[in-house]
Amino acid sequence: MAHHRLPTALRAPIEARAWREFGYLLLSLPLSVVYFAFSIAAVSLGAGLLITFLGIPVLAGGLAMCRGFGALERARARGLLGLDIADPEPARGERGGVMSWVGAVLKSGASWRHLLYALVHMPWAIFAFSVAVTFWTTGWAMFTYPLWSWIFPTFVGRGGIQLYGDRSHSVELDTSTELALTSLFGLALVLVTPWIIRSLATVDRVMVVGLLGPSRLATRVSELESDRGVVVDTAAADLRRIERDLHDGAQARLVALAMDLGLAKEKLAEDPRAAAVMVEEAHVEVKTALQELRDLARGIHPAILTDRGLDAALSAVAARCTVPVTVEVDLPSRPAAAIEGIAYFTVSELLQNVSKHARARRAFVDVWRTGDRLLLQVRDDGRGGADPEAGSGLAGLTERLDAVDGVLAVDSPVGGPTTVTAELPWRG
Repeated sequence: MAHHRLPTALRAPIEARAWREFGYLLLSLPLSVVYFAFSIAAVSLGAGLLITFLGIPVLAGGLAMCRGFGALERARARGLLGLDIADPEPARGERGGVMSWVGAVLKSGASWRHLLYALVHMPWAIFAFSVAVTFWTTGWAMFTYPLWSWIFPTFVGRGGIQLYGDRSHSVELDTSTELALTSLFGLALVLVTPWIIRSLATVDRVMVVGLLGPSRLATRVSELESDRGVVVDTAAADLRRIERDLHDGAQARLVALAMDLGLAKEKLAEDPRAAAVMVEEAHVEVKTALQELRDLARGIHPAILTDRGLDAALSAVAARCTVPVTVEVDLPSRPAAAIEGIAYFTVSELLQNVSKHARARRAFVDVWRTGDRLLLQVRDDGRGGADPEAGSGLAGLTERLDAVDGVLAVDSPVGGPTTVTAELPWRG
């Protein structure tokens, strides 16, 4: 983070942000006049022609024009205000063709929001332009007044800026004290003006986001579609993992066990001692295969979680960790089974990360409920440096939690300690 010698209040008038926002407000006036005029003309013409068939396509064309204005405004807000806003949902006809497109434009809520923006933005743009230009020009003119005050006696025939005047008396800013006071007052205006402009630009930001961006419903639908894709991909990955574990583990052991028992059966009559040794080895293989199947079943959904809940299940996970883990679960009741399962696997994977990567001496797991949210926190005193954006398992956890409206926050400075907090919706 850059360090500045000047405080923010003194730095604001010369910062690029202030000039960009001022430029945005200056451009808003002529553009809003164009938007307003074209929108009123197009909509009025379309509404007037509704008694004929021509009114419908004309009205749709006017709304499409407003959507074009909105695209220009989003680009302008992105460049001058640093506002990164997504495009609204496009208007597409179900069957294709001109009339299908006309119907889609007329039925789209985004089209009417763009029209509303074109109508209400002009009066606001006039007000914001007037306030911004008045404060900006007045402030800088008064602040620099000692530099150009010679213009008045030289070209105007007066001593300075006239504050009051009649036939017999006038008050002018022409003495050294008055010049200094004027400059100080101008400096105050110069320092205040960026914050006034920032407030005006904030209103524009709200209007652009609220009227020109995607609706909350469309945004939510897009999020749910993305989450559904994550859930499907996660389920497919889990199925592939289970298939691989079965094929490479228990299945391979059972095939070898069947072969060993077949050989033992053949040797049973001619060499009972060798057959007994082979049966003993097969018995060991059976135990190993059973343990692998138990581990695999625990990885799918542990029985202890279903029977005794998170406290007992997380304690069992902590017992298998390579470092001592203290588990504290403070829940008034059990959440929904799906949320409970996600919480279990989240803590399990975080503790695996502690075992494999953290080089920690101790770890702590805390689980509690706050309002309608279930919170999980895993802390360790290891080396830190965990980064969810580095393609690690934390990125996968983040996607899994996003799929159920959860959040994963990682605080892991280099050198440690590491604190990972997960937040899930409480669904009892």
